[in-house]
Amino acid sequence: MVATDRVLAAGEHNVLLPASYDILWSAVCVVVIAFFLLKYAVPRLAGMLDERAAKIEAGLAQAEEAQRAAADAEAQIAEEIGQARREAAAVREQAQEEGKQIVVEARAKAQGEADRVTAGAQRQIEADRQAAQISLRTDVGMLASELASRIVGESVADQALQSRVIDRFLDELEAQTAAEGATANVQEA
Repeated sequence: MVATDRVLAAGEHNVLLPASYDILWSAVCVVVIAFFLLKYAVPRLAGMLDERAAKIEAGLAQAEEAQRAAADAEAQIAEEIGQARREAAAVREQAQEEGKQIVVEARAKAQGEADRVTAGAQRQIEADRQAAQISLRTDVGMLASELASRIVGESVADQALQSRVIDRFLDELEAQTAAEGATANVQEA
């Protein structure tokens, strides 16, 4: 303390304390700067902060809206997938029904073709049987005629007589065959 007393006693001013005019002008500068800051800079900073806050809020609102839209789109996609699955099931079912119908039609067509082939074969068999009967009748007639000629010792030259002899022989042969067939049927029953 001794040193400070000496400085004060000397009338000199304190180095740690500025001069009063420096304090006054510094205060005036601080007030002017504070006035300009409060008047111009602080409102601009507040406006920028408000604008940034509004942008952030708008971004958050857009994000929420995008999330809602994504959820709606996801629900719509899920619904469309469900509908597509139902349609696919309906198409599969329809295809199975059509397949069954095609099989039925193919079977009917095959049966018709088989019936047609069977009928054609039966007609052919009947035609072959009749041709065989005619051929057999002719051959049997010729043999019977030759046999009659040998038995009688003369040639049977009359065509009408030969035809009657052949017809009578074959009628007797058919009657005998029919009688044997009827007897066999009665015995089987």
